[in-house]
Amino acid sequence: MIIAFDGSSIDGSVYEDVVSRAQNAPGWLDDMVSLWSTYGLAVFAVLMVIGWWRARRTGAAHAVTALAVPVVVIVAYGVDMGVKSIVREDRPCQSLHVRTLEACPAPGDWSFPSNHAALAVAAAVALVFVSRRLGAVAVVAALAMGVSRVWVGAHYPHDVLAGAAVGGLVALTAMLVLRHRSEVVARRLTAVRLGALLLAS
Repeated sequence: MIIAFDGSSIDGSVYEDVVSRAQNAPGWLDDMVSLWSTYGLAVFAVLMVIGWWRARRTGAAHAVTALAVPVVVIVAYGVDMGVKSIVREDRPCQSLHVRTLEACPAPGDWSFPSNHAALAVAAAVALVFVSRRLGAVAVVAALAMGVSRVWVGAHYPHDVLAGAAVGGLVALTAMLVLRHRSEVVARRLTAVRLGALLLAS
């Protein structure tokens, strides 16, 4: 186990440059980025609901794929938290002592990998399997989420990239496996009277 890993030597200068730009940016821009960084994950939840609602009209197997998206995101979050607990990288605002838009978390709230990036990218990748249009929207939203986490000072760029990798790999693997079993899962769910979740009445 790596105790309190210091990632500032990897891209600390890039982080400091981004945080400095944020401090000198127009207030409206900082407010928008901060708002997105804090509440933007709710957009992915809305996209998941839309994807499921539409999938019910195209077949039970497709609906199973849509229902799997939030499950996959939860799994990605668990994996990401597992990595966090092993690496235990201090937040950049603690290591570099810079002013940030977001309040600096307390010690023990580890930085690597980014939970927000893992959740956003996992949702985006999984949604691509449900709908290319929804997936495209989610991919753009995930990119914006990753950038916002550095802008507000919560993460180093490498934290975001690592979180994106974790979320993306978990989602891609899970959805590829499900693709070959969605029909079987749909039949089982229908057999236990959960057909309303899979097909529009």
